[in-house]
Amino acid sequence: MADVKTKEEIAQDYIAMGHSVALINGIIAGTERTLYTTDEKQDTVDRNVEHLELMKAKDYWTSESMTAVTSAIAAGKGYTA
Repeated sequence: MADVKTKEEIAQDYIAMGHSVALINGIIAGTERTLYTTDEKQDTVDRNVEHLELMKAKDYWTSESMTAVTSAIAAGKGYTA
């Protein structure tokens, strides 16, 4: 069954995806979670990649750009802490 969401809920989901994108990119760049252990960084990236993959697959997206999401998924999958 398809998710039925309001425009506001969809916007919030998109914002949350942006947070995951920023976190993945920040960990890879070495600017986020600097006090985390290697395992914690890897786990954080892996969890956020999974989140982005699940959210990107939702059927309620319309004109939202998924370019940054797709790039963060690829970068996250290639990341080894």
